[in-house]
Amino acid sequence: MVRTADPAFFQQTSLAADGMVLDYLNSAWDQWHFLPTLYLVSEWSVRLVMLFWVPTRRSPEAAKGWLLLIFFLPWFGIALYWLIGRPYAPPWRLERLKRLVEAMRPVAERLGKHPNMTHPTLAPELEMSVALAENMGRLPILGGNAAELLAHYQASIERLAEDIEAARHHVHLLYYIFAADEATEPLLTALERAAQRGVICRVLVDALGSRKMSGKLFARLRPAGVLCQEMLPTGLFRHYAARTDLRNHRKIAVIDGRIGYTGSQNLIHPQFKEGITYEEMVVRVTGPVVNTLQFVFASDWDLETEEVLDTPEVFPEPEVTGAVAAQVLPSGPTYAVQANQRIVVSLLHGARHRIVMTTPYFIPDQPLFVALQIAVLRGVEVHLIVSEKEDQFLVSQAQKSYYEDLLEAGVKIHLFQKKFLHAKHLTIDDQVALIGSSNMDIRSFVLNAEISLLFYDPEVTRQLHKHQERYFARSRELTLAEWTQRGYWPRFTQNIARLMSPLL
Repeated sequence: MVRTADPAFFQQTSLAADGMVLDYLNSAWDQWHFLPTLYLVSEWSVRLVMLFWVPTRRSPEAAKGWLLLIFFLPWFGIALYWLIGRPYAPPWRLERLKRLVEAMRPVAERLGKHPNMTHPTLAPELEMSVALAENMGRLPILGGNAAELLAHYQASIERLAEDIEAARHHVHLLYYIFAADEATEPLLTALERAAQRGVICRVLVDALGSRKMSGKLFARLRPAGVLCQEMLPTGLFRHYAARTDLRNHRKIAVIDGRIGYTGSQNLIHPQFKEGITYEEMVVRVTGPVVNTLQFVFASDWDLETEEVLDTPEVFPEPEVTGAVAAQVLPSGPTYAVQANQRIVVSLLHGARHRIVMTTPYFIPDQPLFVALQIAVLRGVEVHLIVSEKEDQFLVSQAQKSYYEDLLEAGVKIHLFQKKFLHAKHLTIDDQVALIGSSNMDIRSFVLNAEISLLFYDPEVTRQLHKHQERYFARSRELTLAEWTQRGYWPRFTQNIARLMSPLL
């Protein structure tokens, strides 16, 4: 006898299964329905916490830029802020620098008593800038120097190579970018020869600036006995890893403690970027001021190697080589204030007749822009020389967003033609010249370690004026009428980039 299934049984089974599914779905909803609310709460928590945290030790412009990003994209913004948003060095670097200052105190005392370490007498208005620079950088103005401007790219490399060929005790090179290529071959050969004859050669390169070149460079130099070291290396699992945005952008060479170089030029081929040829400005100095350039190198070397360079051979007795008054001003996150920005703003406020500022990247903060505006209103002739050609799209767009404001304020903007003018210098009237590695932008003012060399000397200023006149001849002046005719799309791109300018 065949028994048939009871329809009521199937109905009960089906209802039971449906009930189990509903119970499971209800349970899952109970467990997961709060996630959107949790995410919303977390976003607002990030916004509120960062609203308190971000403005600490930061300009209003930079704070607004970061807060704008964080309010629109909280989790992305806080991740980016954690990587590149804190404008200060880690405590261990500050502690190491503090120890170095104490270790170098006997050197400073020995040199400070030397009769050739003199403080020249300047006009009262210049003494205020000298005092400002000394209080920020802790390095004095020194007389008895000689300075030579080197504007030809390959000639400056070859001149440095010649000085290295004549080195007797040491060669110190600190550069943001250093490559082994056709242009630097004379320099590399000179370093190899110097090391082989017993000269101590130390090379510092920025880990990110030279990331594509340092492997080949070190493989070339280390077998010859050159001591090579990366600055501010990065990496997730590296002990004492540096942040990617805090870079050492300095360019310094010191030979035997008696010859020094600084300026805008890296050690690499002038056409290392396709379609761009770089034009630079380097200054070669001799005299007591070289010891202060040496101190900056020694500080950076110690921060990376913990080797204190304090011997009389590294810091020899200074020699008087000329009559130029000069002062070294280092700046960067390890200093309490933005030294390069402060000295530029101070010099602009002190100008009486003429200001000529040359920079590849111009993204001013509010004090710098106001100083330029006030200078024009006081009757000072203000010139800004920048390149018409661009090598970084976003930075260039942010820079252009300020042109209309500058032109309306009365600043004359000169667009350098053909080459990319990478030189970084400033002249004030006929009295002060500033040459160094610092751009006139927020990154150089806040994040990068930079070096500036101030000359309180009419002759050096006159030499730099000659090069500035050459720039004028190779530039076209931008007019307000021309600039206001640009299209809506360029305006939109520039304004968006301007919002990001504190982050660039």
